[in-house]
Amino acid sequence: MDHVAIDLGGINSQVCVMSSVGELLLERKVARRKLGDFLARREASVVVLETCSEAMAVADAAKACGHDVRVVPATLVRSLGVGARGIKTDERDARALCIASCRVELRSVHVPSPRARELKHLLGSRDALIQARTQLCNHVKGFLRQKLLRVRATPSKLPEATRLLLSDKPGGVPGYIERVLLGLEATTAQLAEANKEAARLAKSDPVCVRLMTVPGVGPITSLRFVSTVDDPTRFPDVHRLQSYLGVTPGENSSSMTVRRTGITKAGCSSLRWVLVEAAWCLCRLRPEDPAVLWCKEIAKRRGKTVAIVALARKLIGILFAIWRDGTTYEAHRGARALAG
Repeated sequence: MDHVAIDLGGINSQVCVMSSVGELLLERKVARRKLGDFLARREASVVVLETCSEAMAVADAAKACGHDVRVVPATLVRSLGVGARGIKTDERDARALCIASCRVELRSVHVPSPRARELKHLLGSRDALIQARTQLCNHVKGFLRQKLLRVRATPSKLPEATRLLLSDKPGGVPGYIERVLLGLEATTAQLAEANKEAARLAKSDPVCVRLMTVPGVGPITSLRFVSTVDDPTRFPDVHRLQSYLGVTPGENSSSMTVRRTGITKAGCSSLRWVLVEAAWCLCRLRPEDPAVLWCKEIAKRRGKTVAIVALARKLIGILFAIWRDGTTYEAHRGARALAG
């Protein structure tokens, strides 16, 4: 089986093809839009790519043509010879990936399903709207502080409150601030539509519906969990998933010194954020829930922050079990665990 390494580019991509014994068969540039046709004309091969924005779409096209696809993390390609000796070109990069593929069996990152990618794009667009709204709000509030004024209002009420506050001031609302307020109103309206779309998608997805039976878990948390995990069968147990999401303790040991550190924070940071928020919500909504009582016992020993992170890690196990077993949340199962 031949090995095909592709160094993806914005317009043209460098392709290197070698036989299974490392014999160079082909080196050329192929237009990115024609990579699908190039791969369709070749016999089944091992196709190696480096993670980037275009990698997953090219991986889909290669799989559709019957190729064995390996998407290598960009953080690891240096160890495979990419950019060795301070010389980095498309030709050398593709050749180094191809040589590495011939010598060892490269492991691939998970290629998300089209459904998972679509959900990630939706949630990413929502995040962009939230960031834009935050910047617009901060700009308006900063302007008011320079005028020794202060307004207390939610983002949706801030434009109205600002106009009312400046209505009796000389000059009223400046044109440059009015433009920002109009942008804030438009951004807030689009964010509301994004939230409605997320809620609609979550309610139409049977997995999300089951996940939302957990107190504190809403549409956004369930969609992020589904889009990140994608396929629960790729994790042999919940501990592997917790490590994948970066909520397990790290370690910095050497020789006879053993030192435990905080959580590794590997994987999807946005999912960790919403899981921590879900843990806080669970504590507020269900103070007598067995999981919350367990969290409170940890808080007595380690503090509230550590306890909330531990509860978020526990939520990962609960959500994973619900998805894997096709069940819903049962608080009494936690009660049995607490009693034991």
